[in-house]
Amino acid sequence: MIVKKKNFLILLTVLFISLLITYSNHFNNGFHFDDTHAIVNNVNIRNIKNIPEFFVNTKMVSSSKDHWGLRPVVTTSLALDYWIAGGLNPFYFHLSTFIIFIGLLILMFFMYKKIILKSIKHPYTEYLLLLTVGWFSLHTVNAETINYIISRSDVISTFFIVLSFCIYIYFPSKRRTYLYVLPAMIGVLAKETIIVLPMVLFVYILFFEKDLSVTDVLKKRNFKTIIKTFFNLLPLILGIVLVQSYTLIKAGSIAGLSNNLSHYIQTQPFVWFHYFISFFLPFNLSGDTDWTVITNFFDDRLIAGYIFLATLVVITIKTSKKKQTRPISFGLIWFMFALLPTSLAPLSEVMNDHRMFFPFIGLVFSITYGIALYLLKFELKIKSSTKSVYFLWFGIFCVLGAYGYGTYQRNKVWLNEETFWYDVTIKSPKNGRGLMNYGLTQMSKGNYAIASEYFNKSLVFYPNYSTLQINLGVLNSAMGNIIKADEHFKRAISLKPNDDLAYYFYARFLNKNKKDNEAIKNSTNALKINPYNLVNRHLLMQIYYDKKNWEKLKDLSNKTLKLVPNDSLSLKYLSLSKGKKTKLILALEDVKIKPTAEKYLNISVLYYMDKKFNQCIKASEKAIELKTNYAEAYNNIGSSYNALGIYEKAIIACQKAVDLKPDFTLAKNNLNYAKEQLRIQKEGK
Repeated sequence: MIVKKKNFLILLTVLFISLLITYSNHFNNGFHFDDTHAIVNNVNIRNIKNIPEFFVNTKMVSSSKDHWGLRPVVTTSLALDYWIAGGLNPFYFHLSTFIIFIGLLILMFFMYKKIILKSIKHPYTEYLLLLTVGWFSLHTVNAETINYIISRSDVISTFFIVLSFCIYIYFPSKRRTYLYVLPAMIGVLAKETIIVLPMVLFVYILFFEKDLSVTDVLKKRNFKTIIKTFFNLLPLILGIVLVQSYTLIKAGSIAGLSNNLSHYIQTQPFVWFHYFISFFLPFNLSGDTDWTVITNFFDDRLIAGYIFLATLVVITIKTSKKKQTRPISFGLIWFMFALLPTSLAPLSEVMNDHRMFFPFIGLVFSITYGIALYLLKFELKIKSSTKSVYFLWFGIFCVLGAYGYGTYQRNKVWLNEETFWYDVTIKSPKNGRGLMNYGLTQMSKGNYAIASEYFNKSLVFYPNYSTLQINLGVLNSAMGNIIKADEHFKRAISLKPNDDLAYYFYARFLNKNKKDNEAIKNSTNALKINPYNLVNRHLLMQIYYDKKNWEKLKDLSNKTLKLVPNDSLSLKYLSLSKGKKTKLILALEDVKIKPTAEKYLNISVLYYMDKKFNQCIKASEKAIELKTNYAEAYNNIGSSYNALGIYEKAIIACQKAVDLKPDFTLAKNNLNYAKEQLRIQKEGK
């Protein structure tokens, strides 16, 4: 027994260290996809005092109106992470998810143990349990859930499902206290998949406590047993339904339901088949797939899915007949039941790789247990050969090592937005959203040609996608195509008139192009639609500041600080509104502290914008004193003389700028303008 315990601890240590190594490169991976609206731009998680309101206010879960709902346990966990991290440090968010993941693995060990001990007695049972949990912990598919921070909803809800399950099966004498119902009710507030718990518990009771098979359930003599089992689980069902009803009533609707119901459901057997194959060969994982519903009922993919589903059901029925093979059946039933919530609700995405996390708890148990049963047939033969024993252990570690290596490599894909979305364009080339988002990463780097290429590819698949139209507007604005940019922004608003982002980006564009009144109108619309998106508030503050509308700036700053105390930008604008300090005043104060040529150049630009051209010239001359041959300063002098109509001096200054910087296009244009105006002036005389 001492040797056995020692070997168990060694195996446990090896697997735990393997898990740490496997995920060692994921803790600093960035925020992705829905993380943006749920975490990065969600001002509500920045104040830990908001936690009670997370349980009643559907608008607290996201900065995006499209994703308002009620998952207070998840939002609370994010607020705690933000508080502990002191900001948006992804390390702490990943650490939090990882700790919950480890807790889940521990619970899985004990859940599997209880089930196995009701089926077989063997001295190597605990090794089997460790290997089963170890396989799940290192499985490459789970990288899609563990790396995706907002997908911790899957980890949390699964944790509470397994916790409730364990309490029920380990403490049968305490069932009348209904303690096992509490974790389930908490789990509902993380994700709706908790509804699967009564279903799997029902099967557990029939299989392992009532000793019934699937076919026995259909027999008349067992009717009373089935009804009694149902009523025993009724408190659990009512508890879940009660909390779920509350969240649905508060939310008003279920977000993300946009597919044709019949087409969606008929596609799911093939999706299940894909998930099953991915368990063994997780080579084509994608953070955002390009799968769509299959409309033709006789499509060969659907036929393959139906055959797979029928085979799965047959195996489930057959393996349920014997006590020894019943865990295989139970694991397959867990796999199928866990997929039902996302298979019956017509979500916008037909399949998603992170949806495999919860179902794989059953599948990994079924597959591992099945393999173990098969090997037990050759137990004596294997034991009699040292080579066979070593070969078996070598094979096990090769398999686990391969999955761990795959996970480690998959973590690299989730490093940042560019690596993530580039992988999506490769794995899901027909995903317009993926193409657009990769284009965004290139636009942020100034690679406008590449960004345009990917935006146009996306346009083929998503011609009426409001977000794509916004990004095309931003891109054209950056490239100087003002008319096209304006068209795209207006198109985005027409496609989604109740979306604050379309108004926000259009307002930002208008403000940049000095169309102040239109900018205020659109920015105000964005704020009315979604007051919880901080960028809407910050933009309107900036516009008020530029317009020197001190009272409105002060009022908006104070209101924002009530929502987000200690928001640095709001505090800054509040201070500026009280002192009525313009950018020019701030720049003049700053240059006195530490004069630089660049600061004087900035002051000259501000003077020019205020049409104080003589002051602009003086500030530019100050810049030249500190930095001889400063082409930009000479250009500003030339621009000011052009504005004053003193073209001879404008020509001298602009010519100097061009001489210093031959590729200075703006200076060349100013020089040509001065020469042309001087010619016209002389001809007029």
